[in-house]
Amino acid sequence: MRKSDRQIIIAPHITEKSSELMVVNARNEKTYVFKVSRAANKIEIKKALEKIFSVKVKNVNTINQQGKVKTMGRFAGKRADWKKAIVTLQAGESFPEFEV
Repeated sequence: MRKSDRQIIIAPHITEKSSELMVVNARNEKTYVFKVSRAANKIEIKKALEKIFSVKVKNVNTINQQGKVKTMGRFAGKRADWKKAIVTLQAGESFPEFEV
């Protein structure tokens, strides 16, 4: 069963490092970071972004992030593992929702 596009793209991942990537690089391309479904592959992520935001995606890189081990007093636990997608758009494309 295929997941819907909204189930593949969970949320944008906004950090100081990802904000630096949003600046236009030398090839006039912008890079954005998203939290995505762990079961999604690069092709599914690319199609979902192109359909939801009506942009042309040039490249998708994915990273499987391991959840951190956290302790609270004598109890130890682990945060959930998650997947991050670093998306580069074609020259001249951007997500107007993320512009400041």
